[in-house]
Amino acid sequence: MVLNYKKAAVFYTDTATSNGTTIVLLHGFLEKASMWNEISSELSKRNRIVTIDLLGHGRSDCLGYLHSMELFSETVEAVLKQLRIRKCIVIGHSLGGYVALAFAERNPQKIKGLCLLNATSNEDDQERKQLRTRANMMIQNNFTNMVRMSFTNLFSEVSRVNYADEIKNGLDEALKTSIQGYIAGQEGMKLRPNRNHVLAKNDFKKMIITGRKDPVLDIQKSIEEAEKTNSKLIIFPDGHMSHIENFAKLIIVLKNFIKDC
Repeated sequence: MVLNYKKAAVFYTDTATSNGTTIVLLHGFLEKASMWNEISSELSKRNRIVTIDLLGHGRSDCLGYLHSMELFSETVEAVLKQLRIRKCIVIGHSLGGYVALAFAERNPQKIKGLCLLNATSNEDDQERKQLRTRANMMIQNNFTNMVRMSFTNLFSEVSRVNYADEIKNGLDEALKTSIQGYIAGQEGMKLRPNRNHVLAKNDFKKMIITGRKDPVLDIQKSIEEAEKTNSKLIIFPDGHMSHIENFAKLIIVLKNFIKDC
């Protein structure tokens, strides 16, 4: 299905076959809605599942060269409005988690539960912001190598061997991202504010899932964040791609979270 938002096409899927809780799944940077296929297959047995190609990813168009988390979240709002969904659980991977937080800040009354999968409510530190700026300069002249490096570095060393086929498939999809989509996403993540308060001040169920060997998110900071925001914390042993590296355990954790909401 497709939504036209500010003259941009935003593609999404909706199982709409279950009367259970609506689960909105938001993918990460250089991914698209199909990253959730196996998870959606499991969760859709008892729940309604909505997945969205975020701006500049998958089949969705770009809106300029800056996709702020607020702009991303506006498209999520528009999709849910079109589907007449009033209440949902949102699960966001990486970038999708940042978008989920922006959506929850704007629409706390619509949230039954919020899960940050390999994501954080903290803002980028100065080093990460500089890395994003540098990446956006380099991507214009060396797209393939930059995407390849960005994507494969999200996995732990062991996972790069154990999940070689899954990594190749994911990389093939990542390479379909446009340069504009890459730049706009990086700029948006670089400028996103701290949203600890979204977790701390709201009563909906909150969970942070992180990888002990995540090269992007520091495990100690995740522990401190969970304590500060009164969020449940799940720590997996691997990297930034828990939906691949820890799939079986993740399904169990998500089903329990949904049940608790």
